[in-house]
Formats: sequence, structure tokens, C-alpha cells
Amino acid sequence: MNQEPLISLLQFSDGLFPAGGFAHSFGLETYVQSGNIQTADEVETFMRAHLEGSLGPCDAVAVVAALALGRSGDLDGCFELDSILDAMKHAAEFRDASCQMGHQTLRIAVHLSSGSLLDNFLKRVERRQTPGHHAVVYGLTGSQFGWLPEAAATAYLFTATSLLVGAALRLLPLGQLEGQKIIRAIAPTISRLARQAQNKTTNDMWSFMPGIEIAGMKHATLEARLFRS
Repeated sequence: MNQEPLISLLQFSDGLFPAGGFAHSFGLETYVQSGNIQTADEVETFMRAHLEGSLGPCDAVAVVAALALGRSGDLDGCFELDSILDAMKHAAEFRDASCQMGHQTLRIAVHLSSGSLLDNFLKRVERRQTPGHHAVVYGLTGSQFGWLPEAAATAYLFTATSLLVGAALRLLPLGQLEGQKIIRAIAPTISRLARQAQNKTTNDMWSFMPGIEIAGMKHATLEARLFRS
């Protein structure tokens, strides 16, 4: 049984993969500094809001859609998806973070894949003809390595969760065990959202988490910052 698709999925989902996600808290730092998030339970609530309000119904669906478009070689469809995702990320800080992570991932993926699709997409990104959001790049990469839709969505959501929990451990006096308990508690939510995403299309994408987006917008005005968003 060929395990190379699984190995490549694990590689791109590894917390050590140099996509730059470790530099972003996606609004968490603002909540911590304001005193609204101080405990492990509150971090879990924040994570569920991210997953249920945007990562699941928007980004994970974009991953699955990009994977299908990549398999069919529909580059124009990828550009359209990228544009839709760009419009749905209302906070500039989150939009920029997604593009930065996408660009970093794409630059590496081009060197690890033998196809021309990723290379053509990278050229458009570097010419600023398309934003290059992380979810789109992730799905496109998966199309070149044979990832299954539900597995790709699951890995994407897990990685996002793991990175944000890692940010919480740096911002709050929480131990590694508490962080792992948060991830374990959220696992059923990740599984459900990934399963739902595999049956959806671009037309089903939506995002609604105004409180977190406002926290992201306020992040730039914090007197001291550990993260970029």
C-alpha cells in the first residue's frame, strides 16, 4: 500500500513546516492582553469559535475545492477561489497572514512537486495577480500529492488548531499537558467539520466571527506584541 500521499500530508501539516504560522495568533493575543482569555477553558472556547465560525465552513471548504480544481488542472478556477477567499477575510491582519503562509508554503511545494500547476500559480502570486491564500495553496498542493479531501481538510484544521494552542502556551501560564487536553477536546469538532467540508463547494463557503476579527484589527494598536496578528 502506497503511503507517500500520507507522508506528504504529514509533512505539510507538521507544526515545524516553515509556513510561518507560529508567528500569528489570529486575535488571541488581543484577547489575552485585555484579560478576556486567561484559562485553558477560555482558550478552548476561542478555538471553537475560530473553527466553527471560519476555519471549518470557509478555509477547510476552500482546501477541498482547491484540491478538486487542481486535480482537473483548472487554474482559472483556482484564481476565482483565491479571490473569493480574499473577499471573505474581512480583517486585513488575517488576510495578510493567510497570504504570507500561502506564499511560504507554495515556494516550498514547487520544489517538492514535479508538476507545472504549482509553479504557474506561484508566478501569478509573485506578480500579485492572485493573493495566494494558504487554504488554496494547501489544497492545490494536495492535488499534486494525491491527498484525499477529508484527510486534507482534517489535517488543515488540526494544524490550525495546534498552532493556535501553541500560541496560547506562549501567551499564558499554561503547561504542555493543558495544551494537549485542549486539542484532544476539540478533536471531534475537527473531525465533524472536515467531514462536512468534503461534500461542499465554493458556493457553500461562509465566515462569521466578528468578535475575533475585531480583536485582530485591534492587535496593531497593542503596546507590546509577541505575534504579527
